[in-house]
Amino acid sequence: MAEDEIPDSDRRTRRRETPEERADRRWTELIQEIRVAQTGVQILLGFLLTVVFTPHFQGLEQTDKTIYLVTVVLGSLATGALIGPVAFHRIVSGRRIKPQAVVWASRLTFLGLILLLATLISALFLILRVATHDGYVPWLVSGVLAWYLVCWFLLPLWARFRYTNGDDNGDEASSDR
Repeated sequence: MAEDEIPDSDRRTRRRETPEERADRRWTELIQEIRVAQTGVQILLGFLLTVVFTPHFQGLEQTDKTIYLVTVVLGSLATGALIGPVAFHRIVSGRRIKPQAVVWASRLTFLGLILLLATLISALFLILRVATHDGYVPWLVSGVLAWYLVCWFLLPLWARFRYTNGDDNGDEASSDR
């Protein structure tokens, strides 16, 4: 029997866990996800912060300098949003509100991913613009943006609706957004 043919009732077996156990599991899963995104954004931001101190930076057109500044600010905002769940957890730890903390941390993480997407697109645009000065750069960057949107949002949303019928009452769906 193919995966598509497995009934929803068999595919979505409920876990037997307390709300506290569920919050602990969801927190652990979220932290693992954040580690991946956080590492990438921190490396990117670290690189971006050094660019301003290179001799080539002073020779950039004002438009390129503006794009650079926007990129650095976006990277800083993404870093803040992706580190935010750690601070959130530390501040509310022991207050018996882990389920709510997981919801807010998940929201911060999603915001961080949106800001990371904007940072990556802005950085790519700047680099290709400086490297080539060609008119095709916006088209190329638009293609990369489309690819990110497919990989990061459209494919997961398709799978969510395809395999859960859009039901937000499932184990992971209701507050993981």
